[in-house]
Amino acid sequence: MSHTVETATAYVIAALEEKGTATREDFDVSGIVTATRNIAETWDFHAVDRRRFWNIAATFMRA
Repeated sequence: MSHTVETATAYVIAALEEKGTATREDFDVSGIVTATRNIAETWDFHAVDRRRFWNIAATFMRA
């Protein structure tokens, strides 16, 4: 499977909405995608440590 910005964005949205406690509107999804890409240097976010991913996501939570 080819990993792109679209697949990375879909991954982020799925992760954020997985538990049903938040929605994509609660976060700056594009900010999460950009920051994660910069750290991971890949669009394959499955390779990113989950704890690191959630730390990134937390910084992009909308008030």
